[in-house]
Amino acid sequence: MLQPLQIGPVRIETPVILAPMTGVTDRPFRVLVKRFGAGLTVTEMIASEAMIRETRQSLQKAAWDASEEPVSMQLAGCDPERLAEAAKLNEGMGAAIIDINMGCPVKKVVGGHAGSALMREPERARRLIEATVKAVKVPVTLKMRMGWDHASLNAPELARVAEDLGVRLITVHGRTRCQMYSGSADWAFVRRVKDAVKVPVIVNGDICSIDDARTALAQSGADGVMIGRGAYGRPWLIAQVMAALTGRSVPADPSLAEQHALIREHYEMMMALYGDLTGVNLARKHLGWYTKGLHDSATFRNDVNRIADPATVLAMIDAFYERQLALPSPTALAA
Repeated sequence: MLQPLQIGPVRIETPVILAPMTGVTDRPFRVLVKRFGAGLTVTEMIASEAMIRETRQSLQKAAWDASEEPVSMQLAGCDPERLAEAAKLNEGMGAAIIDINMGCPVKKVVGGHAGSALMREPERARRLIEATVKAVKVPVTLKMRMGWDHASLNAPELARVAEDLGVRLITVHGRTRCQMYSGSADWAFVRRVKDAVKVPVIVNGDICSIDDARTALAQSGADGVMIGRGAYGRPWLIAQVMAALTGRSVPADPSLAEQHALIREHYEMMMALYGDLTGVNLARKHLGWYTKGLHDSATFRNDVNRIADPATVLAMIDAFYERQLALPSPTALAA
């Protein structure tokens, strides 16, 4: 049974957390997840340099809705002074937690000595953590992988360093950087991090169901779970996992009619945040995730991905769900 976590002044009643995912966990998606229920949501990763320069993209990523509070803001960088400055800026904007990214495996991030590249530069990682913790009064957390590769599984050592420097919570994705997203997450390895520190540890990676969450907790001994890709097209999943892990009745998936209304709202929120051109492009992956498995969804995705006009897309969404609701048994006819 999951217990509440106290992270400085921030209390997480049920530590089932939405993972930060670039291009996915923007404000519209986080608002929907939080509405269903989430112990905590984390923003998309924001580059510290972009945050300082207040680029349009970084400000969009840093924007949140009051319903999300308390807000965890994730930052990435390779320069201690710049990361500390970005952390102070976000604290001033109202962030309740600053999360340092040492887990992103993407080549562009790693090539800039940020993200999971820091797992093979422990001294740079130490200086980044120290500077950030000293720069802000809000709690600082850390997200990382097991190590750079299987020859250097140094997450337990880095976790001890982070704890000594004042980090209040550590999340471990059970893969190395070199694995990227291939293979399976090693939840049992996370127990080595849990045994190395006294601060709370969160297990992450491949948690796509209630059973996954239970198994990840059992194997890792972690204090909570972080769900990423499992929530694609299912912003209600985290609430279901929260209910199951606290002994409450698990809410059913929304009905098709409710999902239709949800997708429409999500789409309109994305247009409002990004504008039509960018919004239409960014929303396509969400439409694919929401409709996956429904009857003739492949045709719908192929058709809608060619449309640039938001009003036309909304009409296509309406027509698609009207067809689903007219089927005698939508799930039985799923493609």
